[in-house]
Amino acid sequence: MSRMPTIYLSHGAPPLADDALWTRQLADWSRDLPRPTAILVVSAHWENAPLAIGATTTVPLYYDFGGFAQRYYEVQYPAPGAPELAAKVRDLLRGPGRPLADVPDRGLDHGAYVPLVEMYPDADIPVLQISMPTLDPRELMAIGRRLAPLRDEGVLIMGSGFFTHNLRAAMPFMQLGADAPVQGWSAEFDDWGRAALDSGDVDSLLDFLAKAPSGRMAHPRTEHFAPLFVTLGAGEADLAEQRTVIDGFWLGLAKRSVQLG
Repeated sequence: MSRMPTIYLSHGAPPLADDALWTRQLADWSRDLPRPTAILVVSAHWENAPLAIGATTTVPLYYDFGGFAQRYYEVQYPAPGAPELAAKVRDLLRGPGRPLADVPDRGLDHGAYVPLVEMYPDADIPVLQISMPTLDPRELMAIGRRLAPLRDEGVLIMGSGFFTHNLRAAMPFMQLGADAPVQGWSAEFDDWGRAALDSGDVDSLLDFLAKAPSGRMAHPRTEHFAPLFVTLGAGEADLAEQRTVIDGFWLGLAKRSVQLG
């Protein structure tokens, strides 16, 4: 079995399903990937310390958002659970000073299921979600390194966030979607991040709040950039092959999504 790529994607809000371009981009991306044996998701929308392992059976989705039309709360994604993958994750991540927790009733949140509905609409690939126990980029990258052996077993490791994420600044454009104006801070950060990824400048990425232009404006809180570091850790051996698969903006936020390997 060839090594599976590792990815970071900008997942969008539930209305992503109404964006014909973005949904097509995600569907095209999945068709270009080898078919995963399972998918391991690290989402911006689950922070828990110690690191927690979510449901290993099919349980209801976690609709972790408010203020949207009722139809967004009726989306279903009954992917099979991944108990075998969960066991492997425990073996790779457990160690002295690295406790783990199990949350067996925690379903997939929208950072997981919103893109997966578009990428793997048949919901026939086992999916497991784990939490971020910290937002520290170096610690998250270390978690990714420990998870990297799963790639050789066909597991797609997916970091799910948003390349720029300032909802307060984006709120006035909520009805415009992809037609929202791109503000300077979002474009600056996106261009800086693209260049840092293309050159393999991981040190600058790890220190993005200090090194990037408009870093704190692009990420008033860093949870949506944080999953990138799990992806980078898991894909570190293939950093030279990093490439952007999706770019552009939605609500003026950068939807840059990348693949390693």
